[in-house]
Amino acid sequence: MATSSDAQDKLVLYRGFPASNKYTWSPFVSKLEFRLRQSRIPYTLKEGSTQEGPSGKIPYVNIAPLTSSDTKDFVGDSSVIINTLVQKGLAEDLNAHLAPEQKAADMSIRALCEDKLYFLGMAERWVDNFYIQRDHILESKPWALRFVIGNLIYNKIVSILHGQGSGRFTKEQQRKMREEIWTILEGLLAQRRIESGNRRGPFWMLGGEKPTEADAVVFAFANSVLVCDSCPASQTFVRGCGSVMEYAGRIHDEYFADYQKWKE
Repeated sequence: MATSSDAQDKLVLYRGFPASNKYTWSPFVSKLEFRLRQSRIPYTLKEGSTQEGPSGKIPYVNIAPLTSSDTKDFVGDSSVIINTLVQKGLAEDLNAHLAPEQKAADMSIRALCEDKLYFLGMAERWVDNFYIQRDHILESKPWALRFVIGNLIYNKIVSILHGQGSGRFTKEQQRKMREEIWTILEGLLAQRRIESGNRRGPFWMLGGEKPTEADAVVFAFANSVLVCDSCPASQTFVRGCGSVMEYAGRIHDEYFADYQKWKE
């Protein structure tokens, strides 16, 4: 599905790192890649940069090859990209068939991950394990630039976390909150795993036959923790969540068999 070469009929995904058969550490990149693969949208990978992206962050895409546009058509932010693809009829609306209470549950799961777990994870990566995170994100830069840019990023993130609220908690309190979220997800997925019986292939967050938007997010966050070296506490905890591991593993096997899997 994904290749490092350009093709006229393929969406171009800019994900911040050179094209390869590996996941990135960003949950938002994996979220978008899952949706592209689930919708069978052909895409090619490019590195790109936050300076070039329309929203100033990774990931972003050029959808012009899919719309026969003669000029580049950049879209940024994973949620905005997915909504744009759905609106243009290029991707399936995964939640269109859901009842109101299911839509509320789906959005609640996404918000739990993207609006709470994300910031707690940011603290673990950028504050608790700053040097590992900095040297990975800025690995293509010489040491002097890593030092300068890394400190700028650190100060910005500390300010963001303080304003958002996660930075006001102690390291131990942050750890407990992260683990509480993963424990909730583990309990829900354990139930879905039982309900799926002997069915092969992935099982889904809301228990249906098909994924919803919540699955793109939960898989992406689980995958991000499992491949990331700068969140060792979260990685250890998630590895102990058997249903989360089974859930992520089945999705990997179904949609990302060409990618290098996290270490078992």
